[in-house]
Amino acid sequence: MPAVNPLLERLGVTLPVFAAPMAGGAGTPALVTAAGRAGGLGFVAAGYRTPEALAEQIGAVRDTGVPFGVNVFAPRPVPVAPAEYRRYAEVLRPEAERYGVALPEAPVEDDDGWDAKIRLLLEAPVPLVSFTFGLPEAAVVEALRPAGTLVAQSVTSAAEARAAADVGVDALVVQASAAGGHSATFTPERPVPDVPLPALVAEVRRAVALPLIATGGIAHAEGVSAALRAGAKAAMVGTVLLRTGESGASAPHRAALADPAFAGTVVTRAFTGRPARALRNHFTERYDASAPAGYPALHHLTGPLRRAATAAGDTRLIHLWSGTGHREARPEPAAETLRRLAGGA
Repeated sequence: MPAVNPLLERLGVTLPVFAAPMAGGAGTPALVTAAGRAGGLGFVAAGYRTPEALAEQIGAVRDTGVPFGVNVFAPRPVPVAPAEYRRYAEVLRPEAERYGVALPEAPVEDDDGWDAKIRLLLEAPVPLVSFTFGLPEAAVVEALRPAGTLVAQSVTSAAEARAAADVGVDALVVQASAAGGHSATFTPERPVPDVPLPALVAEVRRAVALPLIATGGIAHAEGVSAALRAGAKAAMVGTVLLRTGESGASAPHRAALADPAFAGTVVTRAFTGRPARALRNHFTERYDASAPAGYPALHHLTGPLRRAATAAGDTRLIHLWSGTGHREARPEPAAETLRRLAGGA
């Protein structure tokens, strides 16, 4: 008889492979719903969405009756000196002029609608809320619990795991550096340590007693099995879902994941001022060394250029978020991907 998995039982799911939250459009209600119908769990990504748009997406998934989570960017700004911001803006200006777009003249700082999103999740509770980038206050964690919301925190080290345990979260999402998109690190000004996911899971498991969800670079059933053997209760994947029918990834992004011209990935802060793993392209090669740390100011600075490049299909300038297992992303239903990865788990 299979061992009881209390995390899966608590969430009302049976498949130990979840669909990761992917902010910026790649994550869709259809993808979250597909993960739930496959027996797993998907996440509505609150990042970069207005509270109104987030409420609409939550409603669309809730109407399907599947269990799901919501991932929220916890405020952890990385200030950038105005002079450094202006210098980087000048470096990027020729690219922007080529597309006829204006770049913000001064740093734009915001908290991604933090207060309004927390109010929304308190007024209309969801089964699971996870936080990324920073820790919520203990009072936020405690406020979410009365309606049965499970609270998870994304971490990238044992030290971060202990800090998360101290504010009272129920579970941890353990993210290795092989993950695509932004690192969840609490210290984005420092290099992200390159620790294999099973080793990182084992390290965190020794540090805290909370249930763990492992993520970062998983692209095969063997990767899921290794994470579970290391002590995780579930695995979570993102990049391998980007080419599925339910993904909201742009056509240029989908094509680049399978294009041999994109030989590998790199962790860069060139796009947003915060470390994120993407396919190597002209932008990462040309501008990574010039980019200062500065989030969300650099995210807002490069945003108009990235949107114009995406509309034009110009993969030289697009933020092609991708984990190290991107070659395994297939154009198939998301449920098929998740079940294949679950394998014999």
